[in-house]
Amino acid sequence: MSDTLHVLLAPHRHAQDIRKSRFLAQAAPVSSVEQAMAFLQEVADLAATHNCWAYRIGQDYRFNDDGEPGGTAGRPILQAIEGAGIDRAMVVVTRWYGGIKLGAGGLVRAYGGTAAECLRLAEREPLVAMVRLSVHCPFADLALLKARCPAWQARIEHESFDAEGATLELELPADQREEACARIVDLTRGQARLRA
Repeated sequence: MSDTLHVLLAPHRHAQDIRKSRFLAQAAPVSSVEQAMAFLQEVADLAATHNCWAYRIGQDYRFNDDGEPGGTAGRPILQAIEGAGIDRAMVVVTRWYGGIKLGAGGLVRAYGGTAAECLRLAEREPLVAMVRLSVHCPFADLALLKARCPAWQARIEHESFDAEGATLELELPADQREEACARIVDLTRGQARLRA
């Protein structure tokens, strides 16, 4: 696993047949437990034998074997997420039993392998650490400041006004913060007030 974590760009699916059982892995980017559980509800097939799953969102993780023997499904899916260096993802592996028992080792390989292959094929991008920055500036500098936000990959999360000017709540990559602060001070001739 590389040191750089990645996030999925879009949901992805991968299916394979293993000894007459059908396995379908479905992965999606998620940023909250609520999103992960909503994805599970969306893709789980109630007619299937098992809908096993795992998610990792930062330091939070959870997995579920959905009736398979303990440790043979959910944990291997979580290990596939971690092994792929993926964060903020939910993976659901659905199994339709085909009549041949796989044994504990076979289940671990089937669930973990299907999840790993799904994640390997999914589109991804490096996870960028984001920071928030609050900027209060005079009205005269507002348009120029807003026009420069794309150069720092900054997104305006909220905007409010008072008698002296405007406050912009920005979200931007952590590695752009120092540059953005220096440019904001320059653009406003020192009139802007910055708060992290």
